[in-house]
Amino acid sequence: MATFLFNNLKLNKMNNYSKIFTALIFSFVFFISSCTKEGVIEGCTDSSAMNYNANATSNNGSCIYAYHIAQGIWNITPDCDDLPIPGVSLDDILPESIEVQGAGNNTLFIDIDGTQVTGDIDNDGNIIANEQTVQIDIGLGVPTDVQVSGDGKIESENAGYMDLTYSFEIPILGPQSISCHIILSR
Repeated sequence: MATFLFNNLKLNKMNNYSKIFTALIFSFVFFISSCTKEGVIEGCTDSSAMNYNANATSNNGSCIYAYHIAQGIWNITPDCDDLPIPGVSLDDILPESIEVQGAGNNTLFIDIDGTQVTGDIDNDGNIIANEQTVQIDIGLGVPTDVQVSGDGKIESENAGYMDLTYSFEIPILGPQSISCHIILSR
């Protein structure tokens, strides 16, 4: 009988150890899984995106890229200085909308009556249009060589602006420089 009691006590201790060991494993697994979930910060983890979140630890697919959202059709609302020609306004000469296309490597272009105006866009949506010559009819009835340069910003998928300078020469009046603030919207 003493042997039976001793063996029974031994089995109960082993059962208790088994239960404690199982409980410890479940506690450990729960602790580890809860720690990893608490430390996750969802957001855009791509540093080349406009909405990059340096604190994000998990990419949630929300990244927005300036180069891609800049492309497409934009309505434009120009606010240009007056031309020195009575009855002629650059605001009226510019189209109501433009189509921005991508040329690769963060380069964008706009086709204006067969002439392309190009610019570069960075990851934050800043646009630089280096000085370039295009031909535009500025209201004289003939295409005129116009130097265009400026900068701007794509602020969101539906809003942006450009600040451009148009420089050209008008016979008799001489060199001219017109500044335009152009609001972009969709």
